[in-house]
Amino acid sequence: MEKILIVDDDPNILTVIQMRLEAEGYQVFKSTGSKQALQYSENNEIDLAIIDLILKDEDGIALMEKLHRTNTDLPVIILTAHGSIDSAVQAMKKGAFNYLTKPFNYQELLLQIKNCLEKSRLSKEVKNLRCLCDEKYGFNNIIGNSDGMRKVLEQVAQAAETDSTVHIEGESGTGKELIAKSLHLASSRNKWPFVAINCAAIPETLLESELFGYKKGAFSGAGRDKKGLFVEAHNGTFFLDEISEMPLTMQTKLLRVLEEREFYPLGGSKTVKVNTRIITASNRDLVEEVEKGNFRKDLFYRVHVILIKIPPLRERKEDIPLLAKHFLNKYAGIMNKEINGFSSAALQKLLRHSWPGNVRELENTVESAIALAVHSKLTDDLVLPKYGIKEKRIKPLKAAKDDFLKDYLVRLIELNHGNISRAAKMAGKYRADLYELLKKYKLNPADFRD
Repeated sequence: MEKILIVDDDPNILTVIQMRLEAEGYQVFKSTGSKQALQYSENNEIDLAIIDLILKDEDGIALMEKLHRTNTDLPVIILTAHGSIDSAVQAMKKGAFNYLTKPFNYQELLLQIKNCLEKSRLSKEVKNLRCLCDEKYGFNNIIGNSDGMRKVLEQVAQAAETDSTVHIEGESGTGKELIAKSLHLASSRNKWPFVAINCAAIPETLLESELFGYKKGAFSGAGRDKKGLFVEAHNGTFFLDEISEMPLTMQTKLLRVLEEREFYPLGGSKTVKVNTRIITASNRDLVEEVEKGNFRKDLFYRVHVILIKIPPLRERKEDIPLLAKHFLNKYAGIMNKEINGFSSAALQKLLRHSWPGNVRELENTVESAIALAVHSKLTDDLVLPKYGIKEKRIKPLKAAKDDFLKDYLVRLIELNHGNISRAAKMAGKYRADLYELLKKYKLNPADFRD
């Protein structure tokens, strides 16, 4: 049961909100002042706070800031009877999730609460997963704030709580192995090995011995016993990348291992039992491969238990500035170059490219540009030098308007180095309106500051 703190100096409003929220199954703590509200927060794990902007003993924004000192991620909805743009923007700049103007519709309040708690829950899961990745790899392993990547990370967090087989589907370069490693790390098997194999990279004649191992004398050159990858992954996770490229004969043998959890090493007479979680991946649609006869239907049902689809980079372009900045910092450090950003034209070129090689192509592009750079910013002549901007098919009007607005906002914030006041003045918009547009397109001004 989620716990909600409501703070308002009007006892009647407190009582009405409490009745509404308790009817929806929430546990409610109500307070007419900041002192009691802070005590509730210290003694209980509050999931959401609803605070009136004007309190008798303290400003609502000041109370929110105090609550955030002890609970940084606490989502807050501000209630205001004044409805001024400045107060609303000030509250959201200081960390409020949203605001409602009195008198408000209770259905709208319930919807705001539902959305707020859902985003907060997902953010916590993503944060926990990233902390796990940082602990293991020493850097932010998964980068992206788009809806597509948030959904992927939510699925990873949910799948990590089970021991079911997972299939990851995505184009080449989207980071399938990265997602598999994160899933392993977030699971209860993280103390044991993560073993990966690319089924397309090993010849059929060697694949069986790699998977199952062999006994001394099993074939010419087998001078000693060798453990297979399944044994190495015992108690841990075994990741089979590009499983759609596995020959049909090997698919049959793999199916038996998945069903029985045991196998015979080549040349062996005793079975070897294994306990390992299986994660598979492919850049092909396995359903289509089954229909074509390239993939066994019975194996498909074994590996296709939990499906995680990674969206291609062209479908999550709002992640491009984040990724590009991450790779810039990475390779500028490696090459010991003082490069602090991209020119506006270079960033536009990155955003308009279709990225057939996805994140891997973007990383290589940034690395190449840094290697050739002689100035403090990467210019468009260094970014994708072999590619021009190709004409695209006509999109629906709404999609075209969205694309234009997103590109415009990126260029606007880039030109103003993340300064919202200057950007709003240049665009002829109120700052509050500009913040709403940036929020809609998931653009963070901080990503564009030098």
